[in-house]
Amino acid sequence: GPGAEPGRGIDVSKPVVSIVMGSDSDLETMKESAAILAKFAVPCELRVFSAHRSPNLLARYVRAAERGGVMVFIAGAGAAAALPGSVAALTTRPVLGVPLPSSHLQGLDALLAIAQMPAGTPAAALAIGVAGAKNAALLAIQILALSNRPLAGKLSAFKAAQEREIGKKDARVRRLG
Repeated sequence: GPGAEPGRGIDVSKPVVSIVMGSDSDLETMKESAAILAKFAVPCELRVFSAHRSPNLLARYVRAAERGGVMVFIAGAGAAAALPGSVAALTTRPVLGVPLPSSHLQGLDALLAIAQMPAGTPAAALAIGVAGAKNAALLAIQILALSNRPLAGKLSAFKAAQEREIGKKDARVRRLG
């Protein structure tokens, strides 16, 4: 498919990951997804759609994004968190939901709304907040890396660097303790 030919890099001229959010106030958290995708040179776009207040705009966008080469959708939403499920209803591409702590329930409502999708319309539910936004980007990269060797190599290097950092922290703690 677009941007995912085996053995070749990703075409950076068009987004292969779409990051959608329910409100512009969600940008502070969702930009963490974009930052990680940028580190891996995976092009993305950020958009705002309300599943409840702009369903027609959302439907038109999802169809256009697919035609344009988007392979994975990351959808961040708080409270009732209908956006990830609405995107999942409109596409056959993977949808990674990021629950946002925008209500008095601190994101638990959003987590449950995303996790409790009915059978037949899956949306993955990541952690609430920034950790979820970061992990959604990494999961999108893992999905894309299945058919993209250069990206798989970058992912392996990332994992190895993480492990080296933990080794350094362990050595520091052993010296102090």
